[in-house]
Amino acid sequence: MSTERGKGTVAVVGGAGAVGSSTAFALMESSLVGEIILVDIAEERVEGEAMDLNHGAYFTSPVRVRTGDYEDCWDADVVIVTAGASQKPDETRLDLMERNADIFADMIPQITEGLNDDAVMLIVTNPVDVLSYVTWKVSDLPAERVIGSGTVLDTSRFRHSLSREFDLDPANVHAYVVGEHGDSEVLVWSSANLGGIPFESYATSHGVDDIDALKARVEEEVREAAYEIIERKERTNYGVARSVAATTERILGGDNSILTVSTLVSGEHGIDDVYMSLPCTVNQSGVRDVHEFDLSADETAALRESAGVIRESIDRLDLQ
Repeated sequence: MSTERGKGTVAVVGGAGAVGSSTAFALMESSLVGEIILVDIAEERVEGEAMDLNHGAYFTSPVRVRTGDYEDCWDADVVIVTAGASQKPDETRLDLMERNADIFADMIPQITEGLNDDAVMLIVTNPVDVLSYVTWKVSDLPAERVIGSGTVLDTSRFRHSLSREFDLDPANVHAYVVGEHGDSEVLVWSSANLGGIPFESYATSHGVDDIDALKARVEEEVREAAYEIIERKERTNYGVARSVAATTERILGGDNSILTVSTLVSGEHGIDDVYMSLPCTVNQSGVRDVHEFDLSADETAALRESAGVIRESIDRLDLQ
């Protein structure tokens, strides 16, 4: 546990990578984090990241950054896993699956062997839904304590896109992306609202004549966002780091916040035995509740199709 009284310890496995180091940087601003442990096989680089981050500690709330190995994760409150092969241009998240599943099968048991009974594992590495399922299977942790970053970032992208379309503060836009964190994700238009006004009513009253065209444009923007960024800078790191830091804060703070994290789905919307994103109440126990909210018939069908994509990928792996 952290040496800072009342603050949590967070381990970042893959802390030398772009996402891991950016996440550590984002976490330094949190008043809930007292210690950050960076774990990475690139020893010199991760030491450099820790040094660099510590040199900025004067400007943040008190936080200690140090390096460690898998055993140093055992006393952490939250273990964030960003390690693994990264996505290349023109490569889908699911293309990463077999390479990263092998990495996880070796790595996760070493992390969880002596893990604190109250710790939460937060998986970020893609394909996150499949690898969250792999983590749950190869560890002996209860499903509620193994969660994936899921569509938290996708939901933020959706809200950002709508806020820009209508020149609104994103805080006034309420909309979810569910399902796979990937190409089959489902934007939930049926419950989207702007300032409490249903999306279609708001759009019509603000001069939108072709709502279907607007939806298609927004969906393409949200689904293609990561590919567009990777094409330009070869990686995504800042947006995902902010979303992971926000999720970690909700866990440490025990706020009972609703986030679209990836979790084990057991019967919701007629789906079973896959990890995918649905609105979940998140606190220090990980996932407290999975919410089965109203979807249109088309959205339900799309969500089940998304679950099928994930299930097919899981079935390709040799999980005992």
